[in-house]
Amino acid sequence: MGIVKNMAKEIAKEIGNKSREFYEFVLPPIDIHLDDDFLVVQIDMPGFDKKDIKLSIHKNILSINAQKPESKEEMIVNQRPNVIDKKIILPIYPKDESLGSAKLANGVLTIKIPYDKKEKQISID
Repeated sequence: MGIVKNMAKEIAKEIGNKSREFYEFVLPPIDIHLDDDFLVVQIDMPGFDKKDIKLSIHKNILSINAQKPESKEEMIVNQRPNVIDKKIILPIYPKDESLGSAKLANGVLTIKIPYDKKEKQISID
């Protein structure tokens, strides 16, 4: 019975690894909405610490890079992502690329980016 249990454990571990790799590629889930002064981006990042996350913005592209340290524990199933590398095209251009704030609470990263609500007029020749 030991061999069967060991095989089942290895199969479960491999399935977990493939699930995690898929999650890292496709996700994390992201919500984006506008409020009166900010574009608000919310990203599910369970298990990440704020020191492991790097954010940058250039024009209307938000880059999110995060990497968790390797776990010292022997994992039977590991489906949570260890790496996140996402670029999100924002629906607006930020007012100033150096402004904005971010907060990580309960596994959700919330980023607030100020935007210019003024429309730019185009003259007709």
